[in-house]
Amino acid sequence: MGGSFQKGWVRLRGKKWYGYFRRTELDPATDQPKPVVAQVILGWKSEMSKSQAREKLEGEIARLGKQLLNGDRSMINGAVTLGWFVTHRYLPLKEADWRAETAKVKKHLIQADLVDEFGEIRLENIDKFALQIHLNKLAKTRSKDRVLQIRAYMKAIFAEAVDQEFLPKDPARTLKTPANLRETDKTTLTWDQLRAALAKLALRDRILLKLDMTNALRPSELFGLRWKCFDSEAPSISIVETIYKGKIRLFGKTRGSLTTVPIARELAEELVAWRRLCAEQYSEKKQKPESSPDDPEAFIFPNRRGGFMDSSNYRKRVLHRLADELKLPKLTFQVIRRTIATLAQKKGTVKDVQGMMRHSRVATTTDVYMQELPESVRATIDSIHQELVGTASKALTTQMVN
Repeated sequence: MGGSFQKGWVRLRGKKWYGYFRRTELDPATDQPKPVVAQVILGWKSEMSKSQAREKLEGEIARLGKQLLNGDRSMINGAVTLGWFVTHRYLPLKEADWRAETAKVKKHLIQADLVDEFGEIRLENIDKFALQIHLNKLAKTRSKDRVLQIRAYMKAIFAEAVDQEFLPKDPARTLKTPANLRETDKTTLTWDQLRAALAKLALRDRILLKLDMTNALRPSELFGLRWKCFDSEAPSISIVETIYKGKIRLFGKTRGSLTTVPIARELAEELVAWRRLCAEQYSEKKQKPESSPDDPEAFIFPNRRGGFMDSSNYRKRVLHRLADELKLPKLTFQVIRRTIATLAQKKGTVKDVQGMMRHSRVATTTDVYMQELPESVRATIDSIHQELVGTASKALTTQMVN
């Protein structure tokens, strides 16, 4: 099965030579052998003559015939396209390790940036050159993180194809990261800009954002808080569930996401006052029972119907409006988290900031969230200079000036 010892034929299509020969392959749909005409790309017309293309085709046929004699299944599975392999052999192995929401994002990324481009092409016809050119093209329009992600998926998918014996060699093994990647957003704000934003808000939104800023909460955690999570005596809040795309989840982004975190005592007093105000409004409006602030299951920051608020809607309705009014470069929950991690460098150690952010790795805190503070860098340089010059050097400098 899969054998072919004829010379085949070559044909010029556009600017490339293509080779064709007959062989028997395994149909991935039926798992049965079928006769097909195999196609291979031989090279550019400008780089080889027709006779050289024929010689290369003969070598390719000989190589495939040798693989068959050695029991290499890549010859038998020659009809398998990248799209088929991803759908039937790669994703089923990986989906078990992914949460439902994570799987949707990853599958969309693989489909949009890889399968849409190469899905109908046979695995054996995809080479390193085609993959690298595609990766370089993505780097012009996609973010740095997205390009790095798709490169990782390329390497993982083709490594799996080799491991499952659908390919004899991995074309993605030595793919390089494009040099000119688009920089990821690193916007941070100042303490004055954060204070100005809080000053513009009404009571509920001011407390909500103050809690978010003080503890660098993720929006999925912030909008999932219920009154049962709040301990005014400690004072602290317990993150026991999260909200994501309209659904309540009993897990967080990382293992350390669901935990109890301390909050400032003054902020705890504001939350007590907010709960009292909610109780008064509830009595006046006679809202639904589930929205009663006396109910421990009620959300601390509910929507009009007593359910949880949508973070995307809040970002557009409140944060974007604030950014426009105050002429801020950008204001999102991600910018707030990055800002707090950056400004907190002067308020505690790196481990303290990592604990506040609840990152599983300190590198995430330092490399992704913490940004350079120009004034802090200048202060460090001045401090180093003072240590270098010392008292004796100062006296010498004074003599030279006089």
